[in-house]
Amino acid sequence: MTDNEPDYRFTLANERTFLAWIRTSLALLACGVGVVQFVPDFGPKPLRLAAGLALAALALYLASTSYQRWQRVDEAIRSGRPLPRSMMPAVIAVGITVIVVLALVMIVLG
Repeated sequence: MTDNEPDYRFTLANERTFLAWIRTSLALLACGVGVVQFVPDFGPKPLRLAAGLALAALALYLASTSYQRWQRVDEAIRSGRPLPRSMMPAVIAVGITVIVVLALVMIVLG
């Protein structure tokens, strides 16, 4: 290991975090497709479509920002700076909350 190379454990932890965001994105997309295509009796079609689109939008956000997050963290690790803050957890929490409310409405109306 050279003087400017970080401990490999930090680099690998950053990579695992990136892969976790990608897996989460794929799971959200699969759920979005499933809600729209495979559960026609789960609430009115417009609400299913809204839930499916919300899940797909969340998946798109995660997939499109996870690499940038990985890169910013990698640069911070390599330069010895503090790790950057991320809006991703807050966006995911709000998005999932909206989807849960939609699901509850669909259950009541279904």
